[in-house]
Amino acid sequence: MAKEGYVNGSDLLMSITGKACGHCTSHTTTYTSETKDRAVKPASTESASNAGLFKEKTVTGLSVQVKCEGLRFYGEEENSMKDLLAKWKVGGTVELKGFARGGDAAPYMSGNFIISSLEESAPAGDDTTYSVTFDNTGAVTITEDKVDGSTVEG
Repeated sequence: MAKEGYVNGSDLLMSITGKACGHCTSHTTTYTSETKDRAVKPASTESASNAGLFKEKTVTGLSVQVKCEGLRFYGEEENSMKDLLAKWKVGGTVELKGFARGGDAAPYMSGNFIISSLEESAPAGDDTTYSVTFDNTGAVTITEDKVDGSTVEG
């Protein structure tokens, strides 16, 4: 039976190299199209008032960026700030998967990413938080029918 109603953000999770983003408060996925403008001289029969005002666009590339925010937690068992810092320090890639709770074997998005930024915020008298930004390196697999949190195999 298909789920009904609104998709609950707590049901959509992100894993980094097989472990969830530790004490994650939110994550944001941005799908971007890189484009190129193409302007051509209008036909001689076209009015000069519209000449060259409208351009054609073509897609020249696609990219995915994922941002995760979380709370620092002593004794973290998932990906912690310490784990993410170690991954960032070597400059390698990590496997990222977006999936519905209970559906980690069936991700809606997966691919290799680099950690492009890692930020820690430690305000006086408040929880310490972290924010990590991942940019894809290479192709990303996206399964549209699972983006809504569905774990049912079609």
